[in-house]
Amino acid sequence: MTAVDEVRASAFTVPTDRPESDGTLEWDATTLIVVDVNAGGTWGLGYAYAEAGAAGLVHRMLAPRVVGLDVMAIPAAWRAMVGAVRNVGRAGVAAGAVAAVDAALWDLKARMLGVALCDLLGRVRHGVDAHGSGGCPSYGPGELGEQLAGWVDQGIGKVKMKVGRDPAADVERVAAARAAVGPKAELFVDANGAYTPTQALDHAHAFGDLGVTWFEEPVSSDDLGGLGRVRHGAPAGMDVAAGEYGYDVGYFERMLAAEAVDVLQADATRCGITGLLQVGALCQARSMALSAHTAPGLHAHVGVALAPVRHVEWFHDHVRIERMLFDGGLEPVDGQLVPDQDRPGHGLTFKRADAEKWAIR
Repeated sequence: MTAVDEVRASAFTVPTDRPESDGTLEWDATTLIVVDVNAGGTWGLGYAYAEAGAAGLVHRMLAPRVVGLDVMAIPAAWRAMVGAVRNVGRAGVAAGAVAAVDAALWDLKARMLGVALCDLLGRVRHGVDAHGSGGCPSYGPGELGEQLAGWVDQGIGKVKMKVGRDPAADVERVAAARAAVGPKAELFVDANGAYTPTQALDHAHAFGDLGVTWFEEPVSSDDLGGLGRVRHGAPAGMDVAAGEYGYDVGYFERMLAAEAVDVLQADATRCGITGLLQVGALCQARSMALSAHTAPGLHAHVGVALAPVRHVEWFHDHVRIERMLFDGGLEPVDGQLVPDQDRPGHGLTFKRADAEKWAIR
């Protein structure tokens, strides 16, 4: 047995390149939690987009549970970490901490075996489709069209914009986006839970007339009845998607049991790679499609290994951060992310010196 020797965590708050917003939130910075796990001189790297306190939680609560465990027994580490955070609440900050350590353990195991993470998990496809994601309401019309059309020009045939900040202006914004990307690109919208069910249904039909095929979180993900109402009332050819705020497998099971979505979403920086594998099994059992939310550097490998995965989100803010702060990141080729099988683990190396100016002490 090779045991985990050390777990380290750090946090970095990176300013956005411009003010960003969605239907329910505005922000000007993103916090990245980075975890390094060592076993026998080999290091694994994990990360999550979470609140800075997650790094301290890794040191205080998770590292003592993980150090000494067999590096090959990731489910044992997962069980120990989930147990450790029971009394502080598993969702939110604690989940981000668990997810970052979990990702580092998966990377470490693959590196110790000398294989790419996707090959450790087992590939079902060569590459996974990416969909460009951004289009914030804080962007002007020119910025919106330029960003979405830029992805289409790069060969990404699916692009997503955010709606819901000003419902009265949304149909006009979506029409402008359609004009910018042309008739062939798939156009997605994401309301981040900003609409009421009645608003969402009204907008769904207007968006459908503009060729929108994906309506993400039209109402709050906590409103399973409202999601189901929108799903069943949306025009033919439009998928209703939600699930990005799921932290444990029970959350996803409840969403599926309520028949609230056409496509389930999950985020490995919230539910962990281990959790995402569990969600994949749920989806496969129900013949349900799955979409990986943000963090493309982590999700590309899982995306080619899980049969239900339809695509991975190429989210502007996270793409920008991962390009700046990691070596070995992937770029879409003909709209797909194709992991490099010659690079062990997920293939990423953290550029700590470049990130130091944004470190949280």
